Order: sequence, then C-alpha cells, then structure tokens
Amino acid sequence: MPATYCEIDLDKEKRDAFVYAIKNHYWYQMYIDDLPIWGIVGEADENGEDYYLWTYKKLEIGFNGNRIVDVNLTSEGKVKLVPNTKIQMSYSVKWKKSDVKFEDRFDKYLDPSFFQHRIHWFSIFNSFMMVIFLVGLVSMILMRTLRKDYARYSKEEEMDDMDRDLGDEYGWKQVHGDVFRPSSHPLIFSSLIGSGCQIFAVSLIVIIVAMIEDLYTERGSMLSTAIFVYAATSPVNGYFGGSLYARQGGRRWIKQMFIGAFLIPAMVCGTAFFINFIAIYYHASRAIPFGTMVSGRLLHLFFVILPLNLVGTILGRNLSGQPNFPCRVNAVPRPIPEKKWFMEPAVIVCLGGILPFGSIFIEMYFIFTSFWAYKIYYVYGFMMLVLVILCIVTVCVTIVCTYFLLNAEDYRWQWTSFLSAASTAIYVYMYSFYYYFFKTKMYGLFQTSFYFGYMAVFSTALGIMCGAIGYMGTSAFVRKIYTNVKID
Repeated sequence: MPATYCEIDLDKEKRDAFVYAIKNHYWYQMYIDDLPIWGIVGEADENGEDYYLWTYKKLEIGFNGNRIVDVNLTSEGKVKLVPNTKIQMSYSVKWKKSDVKFEDRFDKYLDPSFFQHRIHWFSIFNSFMMVIFLVGLVSMILMRTLRKDYARYSKEEEMDDMDRDLGDEYGWKQVHGDVFRPSSHPLIFSSLIGSGCQIFAVSLIVIIVAMIEDLYTERGSMLSTAIFVYAATSPVNGYFGGSLYARQGGRRWIKQMFIGAFLIPAMVCGTAFFINFIAIYYHASRAIPFGTMVSGRLLHLFFVILPLNLVGTILGRNLSGQPNFPCRVNAVPRPIPEKKWFMEPAVIVCLGGILPFGSIFIEMYFIFTSFWAYKIYYVYGFMMLVLVILCIVTVCVTIVCTYFLLNAEDYRWQWTSFLSAASTAIYVYMYSFYYYFFKTKMYGLFQTSFYFGYMAVFSTALGIMCGAIGYMGTSAFVRKIYTNVKID
C-alpha cells in the first residue's frame, strides 16, 4: 500500500515553480545506500497548456543477503496542477532478491559507450604520439644546438683575450653570471612551487588509490580521500617551498611557510564560503551552516596542515637549502638587450600553455561531464596516462621556451618557466566557458557562481601544478647546461 509522506498546498507561487521545473525538464536525484536514483518532476500535455506532477514514487529495491545491490524508481500518479488545491505525495517499496554481487552493484551506472568510446582511445593515442614527437624534436634540436654551442665556447676558451673580444659573444653562456640570480618576489614564487609540488603529489596518489579501490562506489569517498591525502602531503609543500626559498637567500622563512600552507586552502575555502553564502540566500540543500564550515576548516588547517608543513620546511632548509649553483652570481645585474617581440616573456607565457592544453583537451571534456552531467567517472587509468603525458609535454615546452629566452640573453627564466606552464589553466578556464554555454543548461546566480567558482579553483590548482612541474624540469635543464660549460 502507498504511504503518504507529505501534502502540498498548491498556491499560485508553488504552481508556477512546478510549471517552470516541468517546462525545463527538471530531474531530481536521491541516494539509497549510496546508490543514485533519478526521477522526473512531471510532464506537460501535447498542447503545452496543462501540466502534471508525478505524485507517486514506486521504489523497487534488490538485495543479496543483507546488502542492497539494486534500486529502481518508477514515477506514477499523474496529477494536474491546479492552483488552490492539495496534492498528496506518496511512495511504496517492494523488496526483491537479486543475484547481483555487492561489489558489482555499480556496474549498471557506468557508461562504457561514453567513457571508452573510440574517440577517447584516439585522444590518448594522439596525445601519446604528440609526446613522442615533441620529446624527439626537443632532444634533436637542443642536442644539436647545444653541441654547436659547446664547440663554439670551447673554441673561444682557446683564443687569447683580444680574439675573444673581437669575436661574436652571444647566447646563453653570456648570462651565466645572472641565470642563478634569485627570482623576483622569491617568497611568493617559492610558495607557489611548493604548493604545485603538493598538488601534483595529491593528484598522483589519489589517482592511484582510485585505480585500486574504485572510489566511485561510495558517495563522497573521492573528496574525502583527496582532503586526507592533501593534509598528509603537507610536508611536500614545506620541503620544496622552504628549500627553494632558502637557496634564493630568503630570510623570512616563517612567513613563507605560512603563505605556502595557507595558499591553496585559502583559495578553496574562500570560494566555498562565497558560494555557501549564495546557497544560504537561496535556501539551497547544499547550504552548510557558517559555524560548521569555519570550525571544520580552521581545525583542519591549524592542527594538521600547518604542523606538517613546518616539518617539511625545516627538513627542506636543512637538507637542500644551501645554494650550490654551478656559476657564481654577479653583484651587478647584466642589462637585458632588446629582442624581437615574439621572444618577450609575456608572449612566451601566452604561447607556452597551448600544447599542454592540447594534450589534455579531450580528457577535459570527460572530466567536465563527470563533474556537471552526473556521469560516474571510472576510467582512472586514462587519467593517469593523461597526467603523465601532461607532465612530459609541459616540461618539454618550458625547456624550449627557456632555452630561447636564455639564448636571447634574458635571464628572467624562473617566472617565465612557471607562468608559461601555468598558462595551461587559462585555456582550461576558457574551455569551461564554452562547456557552460553549449553543454549545460545552467542558469541563475547560484548555478552560475557555483560552476564558475569551482571551475576557477580547479583551473588555478591545475595551473599551479603545471607551473611547478615546468619550473622543476627547467631548473634541472638550466643547471645541467651550465654545469657542462667551463666558465672562468
């Protein structure tokens, strides 16, 4: 027998709200034992003049032993929406035995035809071929060019002072006294590098855990795992950020540690607070009490993340905080000569993110669809491959950009390498605009702020991670080429 669970007094305002939902094909989502079910609000007649609400929900729940393994929902009881009437909402539950194993109960929600479509396989193959081509091209160009540079520089060392003065002096060797000069704003720079290394560690660990444990089978498990791993990897942030700041001669290491520890949490919490205020204003189900948000975030930050970051900072400063550059730094900075417009750092930064974005473009569509179209993402093997491809492409592109910059006798490579790799985030965020307007049907202040707020967080975190990867790879390259050159 159907059981009544609520009664609606349908005044004009409520009727208009239901009519609007029916016109726009609204669906609702519920969970029973972490299994999602979806139902439609109602339907209109053929003429679009009368609107009907589904008032009866028929639930059929399958069980195997003492575990729920299947849930189905059927909407019935069509009632015409007429103002100033009362509508009873009811439901019934039917239990049935099922042969589905508990570990296989999510299989029906997966969409192999979408996530394992040929275009997905083709995009992975295409990105992999791009990696092979780019790595080969970079290796060939740089090895041939550097071999010529080494030969020319070795020949110059055999010249006397007059011949050397009359010869052409140009290229990356000429800035050897400035290339290891501390970057501008080293406190912010080192904090960004530390945060980027931590985000990379979190991404790698969470993807590996998701491949092993099938985190998609439990609601919220992916987010909980990411938060736990982020807190546990806080020493990574402190180690890389603190050691880099010490090598660049920074003295305010406590301030750097606080900025590095608070950078990502402040960005995420700031966005979450802003969206939560809007949710409270709209009385949305996603709204969280302000006190709960503040207490939870502050306890997590001050009693877990900050102490672990402090441990990493101390280790980084003591183990790898001493400057051991292959070239000594000149007391007076060398003037930067004029160069062509396309060799300016701003142009290099804008162009540097195109290839990395191209390598992850198709995967972004599947990830966005999982975020915003209620599809369960489960192909984490693909995501791992894409992460590896992104790292390789990013490092190769930033190395090429840095070599061209140094060859133009511009030693401002630290920020350029970071920003040229981080510019991938700009293209990802631009793509999110396209996805919003052409692939979703969101509207209104709450949905718009929710979408673009969290996409900004996602893109910024991706940019910081790519920037750190690009800088770390480029730093190793710069150290290598200047180590192999004998400099008086």
